[in-house]
This record gives sequence, structure tokens and C-alpha cells, in this order.
Amino acid sequence: MECVFCKIINKELPAAVVYEDEDILAFKDVRPLAPVHILIIPKKHIESLNDLTEKDIDLVGKMVLVAKKIAVDFDISPKGYKLLTRVGEWGGQEVSHLHMHLIGGVKLYENIRPWEDM
Repeated sequence: MECVFCKIINKELPAAVVYEDEDILAFKDVRPLAPVHILIIPKKHIESLNDLTEKDIDLVGKMVLVAKKIAVDFDISPKGYKLLTRVGEWGGQEVSHLHMHLIGGVKLYENIRPWEDM
């Protein structure tokens, strides 16, 4: 069974696409954490950063440049934004397909350390 992001890539599931080329797809997160919350994914299925190889250097670099372009397009670049990648269960990765979260449009919290309350 294919992952949910592969189904979006293959147009089997709908998504609010904001960017697409031959390698990358970017779409609005269905559970946004901020006014702008875009997921940037490679069309090649890679489970996480842990699964990257030397062959993927250009692809990951392109993902970052696409994030920069989208930040400009959504006018969040001047004030700043967060570009986040989660890895594995403890990193909070919910979908086993490499993706970057572009989050902005509001001032994001600083110095959050939930482990200090444990």
C-alpha cells in the first residue's frame, strides 16, 4: 500500500497544491499550525532524512529552494518563517515520506523546552 503522500503525488487524493515540478510537490497542510503551513515533498518516495543517500543531495537542495520561493510567494519571507523536517517517531514524523514543513505568517514561539517539565 502506498503512503498518503504518494497518493497525493499520483492524484489519487486531493490536495491544495501551491507548487509542482518534475521532482517536487508542495501543498497546504490539512491541519495548519499557522496561517501559512505548506508541506514540501519529493515525488521520489524517501521515508525520512535517515534514508537519504549521496544521490539525493540535489533533490534536498531543491526542496529548500522551493521552500524559499514559496515563502516569497506567500509574503512571509521578510518577517521570517520556520522550515522543519521531522525524523522518526520520536521526532514527530507522522507520514513515512520525507517532507518539510514551511510554517509562517505569525510570530513563532521561542525557547520551547517541553522536556524540562518532565
